[in-house]
Amino acid sequence: MIDGRRNLDAYLAAYELMGPDRLDVFDDVCDPDVRFVDPFNDLHGLERFKDVYRHMYATLENPRFTILDRAAGDMAGYIRWRFDFGLRGRAMTIDGMSEVVFGPDGRVVAHIDHWDAGSQVYARVPVLGALIRWVRGRLAV
Repeated sequence: MIDGRRNLDAYLAAYELMGPDRLDVFDDVCDPDVRFVDPFNDLHGLERFKDVYRHMYATLENPRFTILDRAAGDMAGYIRWRFDFGLRGRAMTIDGMSEVVFGPDGRVVAHIDHWDAGSQVYARVPVLGALIRWVRGRLAV
């Protein structure tokens, strides 16, 4: 039987230990064909999964996740998080949720991030942001 709480704890422990040179922490908790989905990516495989974090450490300043809350079911875990980082000297924050699905052996087979790229990223781009704010204003009640 799958122990979702134990599996989620192990996965979150890997996040606490990870660093630019410590992505091997995912080797034991993720399936070799793990799927990762966020607003920018939809990829399969442990090395591609690690590539997301390699890219994060290479392009962002002081990236860090803070776990705000979590819940575990039998087959999946849910994580509410805050991601703080710097980009070209500017501090930024993204709030989101992750759905983490466990395989029969308890390893993560899917990590699906849910967060609003429109308001938390695109709206901060100078010209694009103005357009998004205008559209949002036109659609608001």
